[in-house]
Amino acid sequence: MDQPKKTSFGEATVNTLLMPFFKQRTHAVVHPFNVLEKEIKEPSPFYIQVFDYNQENLLEMEIVKVEDCFELKSKTTITWLNMDGVHRKELEKVANQYNIHFLIQEDIISHGQRPKFDEINDILFAQLNMLFYNTSNHNIEHEQLSLVMGENYVISFQEDAQRDVFNPIRQKLRLDNSKLRAKPADYLFYSMVDIVVDSYFPVIEKVGERIEKAEEDLMTGLGKKAFHEINLIRKDLILLKRNTTPVRDLVAALLRSESVLLQEDTTKYYKDVYDHIMQANDLVDNYRELLNTLQDIYFNNVNLRMNEVMKTLAILTTIMAPATIIGGVFGMNFDVIPYAHHKWGFYGTVFFMLLIPLIMLGWFKKRGWFNYNKRDN
Repeated sequence: MDQPKKTSFGEATVNTLLMPFFKQRTHAVVHPFNVLEKEIKEPSPFYIQVFDYNQENLLEMEIVKVEDCFELKSKTTITWLNMDGVHRKELEKVANQYNIHFLIQEDIISHGQRPKFDEINDILFAQLNMLFYNTSNHNIEHEQLSLVMGENYVISFQEDAQRDVFNPIRQKLRLDNSKLRAKPADYLFYSMVDIVVDSYFPVIEKVGERIEKAEEDLMTGLGKKAFHEINLIRKDLILLKRNTTPVRDLVAALLRSESVLLQEDTTKYYKDVYDHIMQANDLVDNYRELLNTLQDIYFNNVNLRMNEVMKTLAILTTIMAPATIIGGVFGMNFDVIPYAHHKWGFYGTVFFMLLIPLIMLGWFKKRGWFNYNKRDN
């Protein structure tokens, strides 16, 4: 990749190398049972997208050499460094320049972290996951995002650059006199957390549509298919729960923070984010309860069908019992059996073997044993 073309700060530039941001990310979901341990991932190609701005001016460029962005730290403008591909070597260079604590570095480089919020060395650190729904295989995909905020800068660390949720923020930054460019760095930090939280709702909505489809299959007799889908959805809901609940705690910690980096005017915006993540958390809880209800319905249907089978077998056994007894009595090897040599003996025996079950069926019907079957039909 060529070295970036630098311009004067008073000129707003749009780099032509932004097309990779519109490709599709292929990172598959790691379900909750596999993310309890930290693991180091093979890093993606590294480069940095830079937005350096104030209310009147914007400098946008893309660089591959991390040292090229260090001179921006001394400026009074707001700087957003979006780093794609987390490499330890480049991370250490950035950390040394921006005084990022070693513990934060370890959290950034490690994959499978629980969403969290920390304040170390006058730096705010937030780590959470971006969630995406893959409509081709009906899977939830995720990518770990780390945000570091200082006095006049925000640094975001992503695993790769093929897809993220920040394009609306980029578009706002490119607008002259936009509200985002008129605010300090903590407003950019808020905007990034807010847009990540808002991106959870389309994913939750897709899971809700799958639950509705599973319910429809369950009610139309496709019980085994619905039960299989319920088990898959349950894993996705666990993944959603493991993201929404810690992010709720993350935003609550931001609200409680007394850091000088957070402006008082920005607090009301974090309250709005808190309301959103609470709503997302409630939706996930509601879907989990609905899924449990569907599972109970499935098991109840299975038990009901089993009861009907047992009921049918019991009826057949009962109505065959008299014929079995009569046949057993007249089939005994005794010399003297009543009507054994009578010309109507055989026909009379068969007649009673048929008559008694018919009488029993009429009595069962009168007792209402077959009403449930009629409702099913």
